[in-house]
Amino acid sequence: GQCRVRIEGESERVFLFVATLGYSRRNFVCAFRHERQSAWLTGIEAAFAHFGGRPQTLLIDNARALVERHDRVRRHVHLNPRFEAFCRHWDVAVRVCAPFRARTKGKTENGVGYVKKNAIAGHAFESWAALEAHLRGWMRQVADVRIHGTTGVAPLERFAQERAHLRPFTGIGSFLHTRELVRRVNAESCIELDTNAYSVPWRLIGETVTVLVQGGTVSVEHAGKEVARHARLSGSRGRSIQRQHLFGGCRESWQPSRASETAPAALLRPLADYEALIGGGW
Repeated sequence: GQCRVRIEGESERVFLFVATLGYSRRNFVCAFRHERQSAWLTGIEAAFAHFGGRPQTLLIDNARALVERHDRVRRHVHLNPRFEAFCRHWDVAVRVCAPFRARTKGKTENGVGYVKKNAIAGHAFESWAALEAHLRGWMRQVADVRIHGTTGVAPLERFAQERAHLRPFTGIGSFLHTRELVRRVNAESCIELDTNAYSVPWRLIGETVTVLVQGGTVSVEHAGKEVARHARLSGSRGRSIQRQHLFGGCRESWQPSRASETAPAALLRPLADYEALIGGGW
């Protein structure tokens, strides 16, 4: 949600990211100057770190940075491909609210209103850093320990039970450190990255794919689905080829076969050799 906040004496538009755990109703809040996709992904990862783990499912609204469209006929939601890759990276499922029905994620909608009224209204800040520090303190000193109007229990108290159901957050690198590139699959069923070649299924020759590079891994996606994964090559002009990608396509690296090397010589044999083989002449 967005609101106007007085920062350094000026009224500034602030976008509030609010994440709410389903059982404890514990909130995480952070502020951004925009609501582009990078803010959403940064906010979600910061929430995982704050709670000390990942939930099984994310319930999200229909922000354009996350959702491309709803197919009402097929009852299918088309997620933004990068957000879909983000969810695969963190191994979380996604549920999307029905359009114009924020009630389906009321815990968060109510949370945004609560933050605006309780944490922001009537406050002015000397700097953006002061706003961020205020929100961190407000979460610890107010939001976590208040008696929640629905549960009748302080969120931090219920979180003691919920914590055991969150999956580990540490040990998985940030998705935000991932390089994302667009490549076209060449005639050899490969994409090129930093002068190295990586194979993809041959049926994608000529197609445009998304390449995600994180640490030592290169993954290739097409139509929102991962189609290839390779260990990243450290040198230059190398080739990482998986044979299952090449059925119907090209060989790993073309080399003359023994048949191609010997065929010309065989064609030059004298006719007498063939007569001896079949047992006589015409």
